[in-house]
Amino acid sequence: MISVSDALDNLFSLCTPLDTERLPLREVAGRVLAEDAVAKRDQPPFASSAMDGYGVRAEHPQPGDRFTVIGESAAGHSYDGTLGDGEAVRIFTGAPVPEGVTRVIIQEDVRREGDAITVTETLSENRNIRPLGGDFKSGDRITAPRRLSAQDVALLAAMNIPEVTVHKRPTVAIISTGDELVMPGETPGPSQIIASNAFGLSAMVEAAGGIARMLPIAPDDESLLRATFEMAADADLIVSIGGASVGDHDLVGKVVESLGLDRAFYKVAMRPGKPLMAGRLGTALMLGLPGNPVSAMITARLFMIPAMDVLQGLPPSPAPRHKAVLMAPVSANGPREHYMRAIQKSDGVQPFSRQDSSLLSILSQANALLVRPPHDPAREAGETVEVIRL
Repeated sequence: MISVSDALDNLFSLCTPLDTERLPLREVAGRVLAEDAVAKRDQPPFASSAMDGYGVRAEHPQPGDRFTVIGESAAGHSYDGTLGDGEAVRIFTGAPVPEGVTRVIIQEDVRREGDAITVTETLSENRNIRPLGGDFKSGDRITAPRRLSAQDVALLAAMNIPEVTVHKRPTVAIISTGDELVMPGETPGPSQIIASNAFGLSAMVEAAGGIARMLPIAPDDESLLRATFEMAADADLIVSIGGASVGDHDLVGKVVESLGLDRAFYKVAMRPGKPLMAGRLGTALMLGLPGNPVSAMITARLFMIPAMDVLQGLPPSPAPRHKAVLMAPVSANGPREHYMRAIQKSDGVQPFSRQDSSLLSILSQANALLVRPPHDPAREAGETVEVIRL
């Protein structure tokens, strides 16, 4: 067995970022930027008003000062004249500031009578004018690599960038194995269970920016299992579930080796999830996950998702860890790194009392994994621990 950190290092060494493609902004949310995006204009492209009010030419207007309103400036409809002393322009938020205006007095601080306004309040030092280029300037960059959020897409649009270069989405082929499995909605036999792992993993793949391809359940038959893996040969990542242990019916390792798997590791010192395998199968990265539902989902969070990030052009990085206060005592840990299902709250993290790797109901309630290092001593409530958020 190797450690989790060593297994991740081995896995990352197998990952190469996918090719790139040029896409319109409407299609890039959640994609990883592959080339810097450069602003083509200043924002705002002119000095603009930060408030609804009146633009005046005066350094320090005082209560009682009067100005004559000679025009109006609205968003998309600027006032083209030049203001002189004692003059004002009615102006609205976002509208261009006319030449000569030195400050905008908010409308609540004046009284208007016909074409005249009178300052009624002591004004703050804020001139309420947004300078040209105050948000960003032409030539400013959004640097790659970066997973593009909704906020990033809005910024790209404001920069007048209609399309960007992103990495392609990885296609992930998901293979469930075992005679005991039937699909949801079918009637299982007395020794069968419902295949749940592939559906959870497909959801994880798509949430992480990939394209999930769920292949038919592969029975415990070498020739049929081999045919299923051959169907996945064009995927960027092949994820098998179950069949990678050492039982008489665990055939995945034998089959993928016959297909030319260049195996990087097998068995990781962690719980749940010890029977974990990784390597290269042709042009595809391959992960063999455990069959237990919780083991499959947790190892996917720790290994599949970071590998997908690298395929999409992000730097190699394990799942982020955060500090939290332990809310209940836990006993000493054994020789394998333990990922305990837990609920993290504002005041700390509470591990579940039941940690069996078959309990999907517990995993569904969990929003964090409490990470216990190998041979970690017993911990008392109030101690600081590390968690991975789900």
